[in-house]
Amino acid sequence: MSLKLVGDDTGELRLAVPRSSDMQDLGGLVASHLHGGDVVLLSGPLGAGKTTLAQGLGKGLKVDGPVVSPTFTIARELHGSLADGRAVDLVHVDAYRLGGEGYEPGEDSVGRLLDELESLGLDEELEEPGQETVVLMEWGEQMASALADQRLEIIIDRPLEGEMDPDLPPTSRGQRLVTLRGVGSSWVSRLNSLRKVVQA
Repeated sequence: MSLKLVGDDTGELRLAVPRSSDMQDLGGLVASHLHGGDVVLLSGPLGAGKTTLAQGLGKGLKVDGPVVSPTFTIARELHGSLADGRAVDLVHVDAYRLGGEGYEPGEDSVGRLLDELESLGLDEELEEPGQETVVLMEWGEQMASALADQRLEIIIDRPLEGEMDPDLPPTSRGQRLVTLRGVGSSWVSRLNSLRKVVQA
């Protein structure tokens, strides 16, 4: 694993991730620190590596099926296990199309997002995940305030390198900068543990 700590502020880690295999390894590392009831928000531009990280997380949880982009299904549920061996369901959600259009000025956007989640049967799962569930939500940053107050936010940034043409479609090549931000007291010790693993 070639992860490098490039920023270390209170409550967050910033990592340089040079290859897609390292992004998968990072997903596995995060999986090893998850507890039942956790909510993980995963964001970044198209081609940043969200699905690659999600695949590593799924592998780390030993899920019973492939982790693919849930774009066309909105949500998929896979069965796996936590690091301590307890069974867990991974609910993988793509929120890209949720709450994106048709807002009226002054409208309660959080309420509307929750209404959309309720119509999909996901509202209770996301607001209060059970101890046998881990929720991984891509494109979920716009509804962070509507989710549990204890969560891990993973932001993948893909800085353009000098020789890359920003008008060309993204590729899997190139270093990514990944920020892991713990929200809530339950993530303080776990981020410290992640930091030690990366520094080792």
